[in-house]
Amino acid sequence: MSIYDSIGGAPAVSAAVDDFYIRVLGDPGLAPFFSGTDLPALKAHQRAFIAAAIGGSEIYQGRDMAAVHRGLEIADDDFDSVVGHLVDTLTSLGVPAEAISQIGAALAPLRTDIVTAPLKEAAS
Repeated sequence: MSIYDSIGGAPAVSAAVDDFYIRVLGDPGLAPFFSGTDLPALKAHQRAFIAAAIGGSEIYQGRDMAAVHRGLEIADDDFDSVVGHLVDTLTSLGVPAEAISQIGAALAPLRTDIVTAPLKEAAS
């Protein structure tokens, strides 16, 4: 059984995406990345992307992750905050820890496409 099926399919993914964006848009460090964004379209893309990534039959037809995030200067801390919100969302919806780990493993390789900010030099 796919992760998609084990967490409840399309209704679960839809609920997760809605809750996830409430969390992300409520985060003052992340909200500016979404200024001027067509949120309904973004949620539709996100639902399809997540469903496809975890074994659903949906087909993600959006741009690749590098193109979508190019020029946003997303830092590692920003990426980690988004992952934290995703984990909190999935946990609050009762998704088992094993499935959350599998979802994280499926999405972790995207860090190199999404994180585009130059590394900050350590203060001396």
